Amino acid sequence: MRKLFLSTVILSILVACNPAKQKAPAQYSIEQFYQNTRYSGGAFSGDESKLLVSSDESGIFNLYEIQIADGTKKQITFSENESFFAIDYVPGTDQLLYSADMGGNEINHIYLLDPDGTSLDLTPDENEKASFGGWSDDKTSMFYLSNKRDPKFFDLYKMPISNWFPKLIFQNDEGLEVSGMSHDEKILALTKSKTTSENQLFLYDLSAKTMTEITDGPGNYQSSGFSKDNNSYYYITDAGKEFAYLVRYDLQTANKTVLFETNWDVMYSYLSENETYRVIAINEDGKNKLILTDNKTGQEINFPEIPDGDIVAVNISDSEKLIRLTIGTSKAPNNLYVYSFESDEMKKLTESLNPEINPADLVSAEVVRFKSFDGLEIPAIYYKPLTASPKNKVPALVWVHGGPGGQTRVGYFALLQYLVNQGYAVLGVNNRGSSGYGKTFYKMDDRNHGDKDLKDCIWGKNWLQEQDYIDPDKIGIIGGSYGGYMTMAAMTFAPDEFKVGVNIFGVTNWLRTLKSIPPYWESFRKALYDELGDPNTEDSVRLHAISPLFHAHQVKHPVMVLQGANDPRVLQVESDEIVDAIKQNNVPVEYIVFPDEGHGFIKKENEIKGYGDILKFLDKYLKEVPEP
Repeated sequence: MRKLFLSTVILSILVACNPAKQKAPAQYSIEQFYQNTRYSGGAFSGDESKLLVSSDESGIFNLYEIQIADGTKKQITFSENESFFAIDYVPGTDQLLYSADMGGNEINHIYLLDPDGTSLDLTPDENEKASFGGWSDDKTSMFYLSNKRDPKFFDLYKMPISNWFPKLIFQNDEGLEVSGMSHDEKILALTKSKTTSENQLFLYDLSAKTMTEITDGPGNYQSSGFSKDNNSYYYITDAGKEFAYLVRYDLQTANKTVLFETNWDVMYSYLSENETYRVIAINEDGKNKLILTDNKTGQEINFPEIPDGDIVAVNISDSEKLIRLTIGTSKAPNNLYVYSFESDEMKKLTESLNPEINPADLVSAEVVRFKSFDGLEIPAIYYKPLTASPKNKVPALVWVHGGPGGQTRVGYFALLQYLVNQGYAVLGVNNRGSSGYGKTFYKMDDRNHGDKDLKDCIWGKNWLQEQDYIDPDKIGIIGGSYGGYMTMAAMTFAPDEFKVGVNIFGVTNWLRTLKSIPPYWESFRKALYDELGDPNTEDSVRLHAISPLFHAHQVKHPVMVLQGANDPRVLQVESDEIVDAIKQNNVPVEYIVFPDEGHGFIKKENEIKGYGDILKFLDKYLKEVPEP
């Protein structure tokens, strides 16, 4: 008996130690990865039996209703050209609101949809950009922000649902941003940008027309709502501290009290309809952690955890009986859940991952850290292919997020999972200047773009080269928006470091980009100039020096560029010019322009085309290139 036991143990050890016995993960096509379904929104219907959501199940985003009882889904709109994004049900009616732009131009309008499918543009001025601002307490009017009066600034309007005729509530002539309103509609919370990491916070009395600044030292301030009794105002700030924390401001005494702080940023916080619960979300090492407390008892509500879950958004129903949670994992796109406070039951309403894909074949994101050139610790999100081993070395990519000031987070991105599934390791570098790691770290790339932040990416490449399962001679760089800029900065300013570069909607000429900022960014223009430089001053010399377009003659290795024709942030002419300049070097360059996209992909067919071609490019110029 003892011999049999020992034989079984030895056999188990041999099997566990023999990789050849382990089943290799299946590989999936780009079409399979984009047969996933993305969901956003999740407003409760008046009777709280349904959720109004947006989903790209049809190929672009349309509106759907999901029955909470059984998860059945009904398509409400059938757009084939423009994506529609759910806003909310109109209180006391069977109508609903949604938002849409034209071809990704970011000029969003608000639409009213009747049950018979008739749609009315409530913000019809051609160049009017509008955003929903919530309902009045009596649920008879809608608030919204619009730049129809002045393209540079957003005014606040009130629109009764009885006639949908707008009334100007606050005229914004000073580049302020409306960030909240008291329940009695007497006080506005306003912010004004100073830099990308610092703003001012004001309370404005609409009747007396008086402005009170409540900024408490330099920092970033974010509105977090008013109390129902109109005695308290809540905000989030990092003033005087490294991480953002939650503050209560007494509107009668002007006293300030810190309600919550930790060693990570508070992302957002709000009170439920009747203030029974408070929601606090914390950005904990690239993933949201949710704290939900009962305001009467102070006790934390512990609802069931989702393994590897990132709680992206929440919404507590007006009855305070239900909470909708939008939760993603590194192996699946966001799914919608509803938790019942009464039954303590968590119900999953959606299945976003294509059923043809086995999650076991995908890779869980891992948080890693490495030392940069000056000893600074750089956080990163890492995906290691399941097939990688010292005997099967794989190529690798450094992924750079958008921004400046973005963050690569633990969460699902089909492109990255697709590339990893096809045998590429991916390191999402959160270079200095990234958000989520304290305000000192966030400000470290100011007026230093294309230099130290680029070196962080290069040292990320060095970290990859130290892994014994990475082919050290086959490492590329890829990124979107600001990450696209970093890609082109690497290919021009450090041309020997990366074997290929993939630029997705990226900046290549800072002088043009900063001069062509959309008018509705006017309130943020000075802050952006403060961080990057003013192209109309002597800063233009430095901006010229850090713009890849003017150094394209230094590119040595293959480059791929993807661009949206309707992009209002990075104009197509930028990509046209960098592609032409690289061609003059006799360096391989592939270029794809999408006529119906803006700054990023919305349509599945374009994602399938663009991301599929990225793999072909990488296979040709990185994976299949013979060893030097």
